[in-house]
Amino acid sequence: MSGLYNPQLETFVRVADAGSFNKAADDAFITPTAVIKQINLLESELGLKLFVRSHRGLTLTKAGESLYRDAKYMMDYSRRAIARAHAAMQEEYGVVRIGTSPMTPAQLLTDLWPQIHERCGDVSFQLVPFENTPENAREILRNLGENIDVVTGIFDETLLALRQCAGFEISREPICCAVSIYHPLAAKDVLTPEDLAGEELLLIHRGWSRYMDELRDDLKQNHPDVQIADFDFYDVSIFNRCEQSRNALAVIGKWSCVHPMLKVLPVAWDHAIPFGILHPPEPSPMLARFLDAVRAVVQEKQEKEL
Repeated sequence: MSGLYNPQLETFVRVADAGSFNKAADDAFITPTAVIKQINLLESELGLKLFVRSHRGLTLTKAGESLYRDAKYMMDYSRRAIARAHAAMQEEYGVVRIGTSPMTPAQLLTDLWPQIHERCGDVSFQLVPFENTPENAREILRNLGENIDVVTGIFDETLLALRQCAGFEISREPICCAVSIYHPLAAKDVLTPEDLAGEELLLIHRGWSRYMDELRDDLKQNHPDVQIADFDFYDVSIFNRCEQSRNALAVIGKWSCVHPMLKVLPVAWDHAIPFGILHPPEPSPMLARFLDAVRAVVQEKQEKEL
């Protein structure tokens, strides 16, 4: 959806960012000829020359630079305006949009839904699947309340501050290890740090979570035979890498269904990470009632388990 602006502006911005008609066409999954026709039509309608065409590529004219800045603003404003309208509609009809991906499973909330619904019966939920990429993660968490209201996942204070969102802990999830079902360690029910001696453990890079950093420091100090290999982001590709390389991967138990060829094993160490709900810093009244209901249900469940 192009939004509240001339859709040719989107093509114009894409061409300016790409620096060529061919690259812009690839990004838009259309032909270069179609891109050129849209730019020619836009220039004709506006009475402006937007690009200087040369054998080295495309560069913006002064008019093009001016329009580019304003077009970027208009597109962003349009996106946010539509998101606010969607949020208003969700508020009016009492729908909480729960983002879901392999690393942010919605099962916790869906399992608790009957008890949550008893406390706010006028609220329903909608699952919104998304691809777990670094770009999506940044965009979704920074703009919770626009297209997605809440997600569940692991977090710490640094992530909340970095992504400009809020969250509350539901459980403290033990850090486990995933290994290929064909790995010799898969025959065990519980691992020890000694079992990982000589193994390569895939551990997310330092600074992503202080809880993972504490595990890293413990292993380096007390179990130096465990070889640590850094990676940048939790997505399906790191689970594929774990299975294909026969390495171990630091995970939580709630991710046991991400990859069918991996077995998630608890480890006899005292390392865990908060798991909970991430939400906007200033939730709408409807969403605030939903979050209060979740807190009450979780507290009641925890008290029964004591």
